[in-house]
Amino acid sequence: MSIAAKLQRQHLQTLTPYASARRSMSGGSVWLNANESPYGNDYDLDTTGLNRYPEFQSTKLLQAYADYAEVRSDQVLIGRGSDEAIDVLIRTYCEPGQDAIMICPPTYGMYAISAATHGAAVKSVPLTASWQLDLDQIKANLAAVKLVFLCNPSNPLGNALESQALTEVLETVGDQALVIVDEAYIEYAALAGISSVSQWLQKYPQLVVLRTLSKAFGLAGIRCGFALASPDVIAAMQKVLAPYPLPDLTVQVAIQALAPGACEQMQARLAETITERERLQQELEQLSYVKKLWPSVTNFILVQVTDAAKLVSWCQQQGILIRNQSAQVGLSNTVRITVGSETENNELIASLNAITQDFFS
Repeated sequence: MSIAAKLQRQHLQTLTPYASARRSMSGGSVWLNANESPYGNDYDLDTTGLNRYPEFQSTKLLQAYADYAEVRSDQVLIGRGSDEAIDVLIRTYCEPGQDAIMICPPTYGMYAISAATHGAAVKSVPLTASWQLDLDQIKANLAAVKLVFLCNPSNPLGNALESQALTEVLETVGDQALVIVDEAYIEYAALAGISSVSQWLQKYPQLVVLRTLSKAFGLAGIRCGFALASPDVIAAMQKVLAPYPLPDLTVQVAIQALAPGACEQMQARLAETITERERLQQELEQLSYVKKLWPSVTNFILVQVTDAAKLVSWCQQQGILIRNQSAQVGLSNTVRITVGSETENNELIASLNAITQDFFS
């Protein structure tokens, strides 16, 4: 037995790490598997201060995001994407081997992976047949739960949870647990009239909202995300957060991306993405091997097909990466397709139209 295997924490020996889009697939020229924005921007960078450690929490960035999200700066925590906020919440509030988190699959995989890494239990309450929260089962399984993770809009489904159901969960848990609403795709959903729950922070001190610059802002590469919560929750998370969570260059780019002019440009590109999403949906509906399309308020579409593995492999051979979601609860033979640029979507459509039903036999 190697020293690594001998000394590793026992509960990690059988843990399967999260298979991120970059970790599980590589190559190709059209990347439609990670829900990234196809649009990038240029930013001005000042490298003269890189010999110094950055601020623990950049005052300018805190205020910039607080202004954008319409909250106070003491209600904001900055970290390396939403993933760090998920990890910090679990390490802050869950005793290993004692406390649990709750998830409602199909959902984002990092909630369960982060909990398992820390030694916290995971209680799974699947969504209903209509892909909404099962409130009765949530209420029945809250024992030992410290954190309830709700993905809204949903990844991988692309739909939004009912506002009344979110309210009921918050009121049910009271001060027993925190309810974390992951709003990674909220900018897209806002175009469909769906409001952020961040406006509820004053009423519900048990609410935490996760946000990111990785999706609508087109900044997946800088790894910048935010937790919005009561000042008490933010202070508790700061105890666990690494001393220098964000590089100075990331902070510089994030501040520029949140400037009014840049936000206006972002909104224009959101509209382009929605137009492309609708076009892509119409094209997918014409394919004989497409069995179901999930309605989406995001920048991706979930599709059930005759054989998901074969379709993913075919696209990869054409240099196009899409994501197989068949391992998720209730999602057999499904693929998730990110909405790309017009050019990228044209390549995808051409590739999909070249497939006949006989390909799957």
